[in-house]
Amino acid sequence: MKKVKFQSEGLTLTGNMFLPPNFDSTKKYPAIVVSGSWTTVKEQMAGLYAERLAQQGFITLAFDFRNFGESEGQPRFYENPMLKKNDIVNAVTFLSNQPEINSNSIGAFAVCAGAMYTLMAASEDKRIKAVVTAASWLHDSEAVKLFYGGEEGVQNRMNAGLASKEKFAETGVVDYVPSISETDPSAAMYGPYEYYLNPKRGAVPQWSADKFAVMSWVDWLTTDPMPSAKNLSAPTLMMHSDGAVLPQYTKNYFNDIATTDKKLYWMKTDLQSPFHQFNYYDQEPEVSEVVLEATKWFKARL
Repeated sequence: MKKVKFQSEGLTLTGNMFLPPNFDSTKKYPAIVVSGSWTTVKEQMAGLYAERLAQQGFITLAFDFRNFGESEGQPRFYENPMLKKNDIVNAVTFLSNQPEINSNSIGAFAVCAGAMYTLMAASEDKRIKAVVTAASWLHDSEAVKLFYGGEEGVQNRMNAGLASKEKFAETGVVDYVPSISETDPSAAMYGPYEYYLNPKRGAVPQWSADKFAVMSWVDWLTTDPMPSAKNLSAPTLMMHSDGAVLPQYTKNYFNDIATTDKKLYWMKTDLQSPFHQFNYYDQEPEVSEVVLEATKWFKARL
């Protein structure tokens, strides 16, 4: 693995590039941009999958989106799906300019909300030649009500986000709530989501458990990736389960994907939705099964 830096709309982003075993700098390799869930950094699920996919013969890139981790960008911990989509496009540009990478063989892999950013990016950027998602988080204006307290809960978050944006514009001060909490209902993720609470799993030092920019609610709650499916022509594999988040939305998105070269891979679980979601982040056998299917998909198409 080597640390790399690249530009995205005037900002310097930092990533970890993973090289395949027996890497030969005189050869050209297929490459994969890897993205994780919202608020996360490259040392969490993105880095895990990037390392595992590199072992299968790909050059992979897990990077910190703007405003997070080692990457530049203000305000810090500001979650904006459209800007993250742009960062993925610029990650593709970076990879396509590397001498050891075949610029015609670049794919994208994503877990959870990373699927939202990635699918939107791939629907616009035809340089992304194949896509694989696992436990995709895809929502619209109705779906967000299921997670954020119905219409009233969504509106309260929107109001707080709009007020925070106005405050930032006027004063430069950023309002924050926790990213994860079992006791604070204002947190971005409120509940017993062990992945984010356990230092042996997702609660890594590089991630901020206590800072989610309140202004993020405006952009997060109003982003709708669902229409992008009709413009997605890249071969696409989507892996999901009934125990992962919003399973019907993954099915709906899959059905609307423009290409006929697509596959919906449904995994079995006894866990209730959304708790199987977190197994895809770092647990076995889910990770190995996802890597196996993703490897087959990418090797046939990159």
